[in-house]
Amino acid sequence: MLASIIGFTLILSVVPASAQDRKPVMVGYLAAFKGLELSIDRTDLTAYTHYNLSFANPDAEGVFVRDGVMTCMGGADGANMSVAAVRASIARLQAAGGKVLLSTAGGVIPGCSGDWAALLAPARRDATVAALVELAETLGLDGIDIDIEGGLLTEIDQAGDYVPFIAALSKELKARGKLLTCATASYEGGMIPVGSIAYFDLINVMSYDAIGPSWGQWGDEHSTYRMAERDLDLWLGRGVARERLVLGVPFYGYGFGGETANWSYRDLIAARGVDATKADVIGERRAGGRYITHNSPATIEAKARLAAEKAGGVMVWELSQDSPDHALTSAIRRGISRE
Repeated sequence: MLASIIGFTLILSVVPASAQDRKPVMVGYLAAFKGLELSIDRTDLTAYTHYNLSFANPDAEGVFVRDGVMTCMGGADGANMSVAAVRASIARLQAAGGKVLLSTAGGVIPGCSGDWAALLAPARRDATVAALVELAETLGLDGIDIDIEGGLLTEIDQAGDYVPFIAALSKELKARGKLLTCATASYEGGMIPVGSIAYFDLINVMSYDAIGPSWGQWGDEHSTYRMAERDLDLWLGRGVARERLVLGVPFYGYGFGGETANWSYRDLIAARGVDATKADVIGERRAGGRYITHNSPATIEAKARLAAEKAGGVMVWELSQDSPDHALTSAIRRGISRE
């Protein structure tokens, strides 16, 4: 995500004293398209409080499940996952003590998905809300995570349809004791509208992707500590209560100047070794340079400490990318601990 911040309105918020005593959350996204079982096998299940299974979309008719199969939620083999397989993963995570949500939409909407803008318009909004609630009940979820981003978010919001959808979904989920969370960027046009903030139990701030393979200023880092500071201040200023604000951190990086474009931390460790990944940049970080930008364990720990001081916890995209010894997860635990 681009990191530019333009023209937000400062709203003062008062955090109850009890919020200071709450245990920080650790939210982890699990990518269904990489294989939920593989991702779970690679995760330290003692660490995370919330898991967001990513991503499920409805078909053109707004339906999420047909004949026991998800209509638009591909697994590692590219085929849509069965409801039984998704339920099995949910049960495994819940048995380990985590709350499990299904994340909808995503940064890139797949071709099997229906048109979210049409599905959230007044004529179809109630049916879409009902379908999401039914999905949560069918799968035994603890809640729903909304990850509508970028141009799609802008289109829906400008039509006046985002906040009414979130308000209606929140009402129905809360009546059933379920959570509603979201992911948001921190640039103009990619931020959830202020009017929706009060309806979310957690707001996961995607504080990364300042540069990527096809965007940004060559020579920049993709997710700096300063970016995390700036993004948290932005959302506190927009009125998010501290205990509901979650700082997103990346378990991946990007390469430039002839380097492989996309790196998980797991692959980076395997290819370059532990010592090389102790810095956030490998190579020459300059315009035209050959370099890899990622977050080292030290930076992840520092960001987690920042989140413990200013927010309600840390979010990770995504969990399968950690090293086999869970180095980045361990860094979060050290940073976020209040002990």
